[in-house]
Amino acid sequence: MLLLALSHACVDVYQGAVAALVPFFVAERAYSYAAASGIVLAASLLSSLVQPLFGALTDRWAMPWLLPVSTLVGGAGVALAGVGGHYVLTLLVVAVSGIGVAAYHPEAARVARRAGRGDHTAMGWFSLGGNLGFATAPLLTAAVVATGGLRASPLLVVPALAGAALCVAALRGIRAVETAAAPSGAPDPVLAEDDWPSFRRLSAAIACRSIVFTGLSTFIALYVRQRTGGGETAGTLALFVLYLGGAVGTVAGGKLAARHGRLPVVRWSYTLTVFAVAGVVLAPAPLLLPFVVLASAGLYVPFSLHITLGQDYLPHRVGTASGVTLGLTVSIGGLASPLVGALADATSLRTALVPLIALPALGRFLLRTLREPGEPGEPGELGEPGEPGEKAASQP
Repeated sequence: MLLLALSHACVDVYQGAVAALVPFFVAERAYSYAAASGIVLAASLLSSLVQPLFGALTDRWAMPWLLPVSTLVGGAGVALAGVGGHYVLTLLVVAVSGIGVAAYHPEAARVARRAGRGDHTAMGWFSLGGNLGFATAPLLTAAVVATGGLRASPLLVVPALAGAALCVAALRGIRAVETAAAPSGAPDPVLAEDDWPSFRRLSAAIACRSIVFTGLSTFIALYVRQRTGGGETAGTLALFVLYLGGAVGTVAGGKLAARHGRLPVVRWSYTLTVFAVAGVVLAPAPLLLPFVVLASAGLYVPFSLHITLGQDYLPHRVGTASGVTLGLTVSIGGLASPLVGALADATSLRTALVPLIALPALGRFLLRTLREPGEPGEPGELGEPGEPGEKAASQP
């Protein structure tokens, strides 16, 4: 799990790096808000379309070789983003990076579920790696691009090289452990039926969370610079805080779920996010950073719980569930990002962020009738939401 978490960090550097490059594209190439957010769209569009496809493929065939190969592809695309100044070329290489990231996540989540034996706390540690990658992306990108300009972006390939090596080592370790521990003649576990209605409602809620997260991560650096007058340092710090909160939030989510149940924790998180995003948009400038911290917690606490809930709602299609919860619904945020940018160009950046307050409230509404997977009742049946505590920690 440690090797997988570290490889996840190396891959998700490239998701965070795309947003971290936006201020540099605006400053060095004079892109408009809409054009800059189109870069984020390029990274998300193909990823959102192909990630469920990769998930469906991994449901049929194990493809562990995808992990190192996709890591290298994801890194190469971002590394080339600063080379040359043509906008279409930049969109193309960033889109290739998005495909690499898309190919990594479904298979990696399936492998992590094997390594962690389905425990959502273990999945929290895997997710923590990705969140740390997000958190370090602004610092790494700023260190490279602020000193050498966008033309220094090829140096950003280094995490991909490390990540590919970590993937190979993790796969060898898992194979060795499973070979040594495999009992002879053990019966296959009996899986519950797939619960598609619940999975669809969960996915819609995750999509709401994704739009909020991507909107903030794309524009928070520029927004904080405008509101505080603190320059690039203040903007980079705000983006770093937004991502770093994921490190604490993801681990806390697993531990809170073990005590209170996954769905109650997810619901509380969406409620907190409404309050926090409202603070980011409406509070005075000196309070911006504390509200960014709260927004980060609300957005990240349910992150790994989304993955395990989706996998448990679709136990026969773990790859598909991982592709949707980690890919399609998350990438929808990138699809909405240009709309936020266009509204910012037409009005102001602060006005463009106001609609983000309503989306976590919509997500909380969608979650209200979900049951914990495995609770009595027909799949997708509506009713009073359960509040299980002990059961959530022992899901198969």
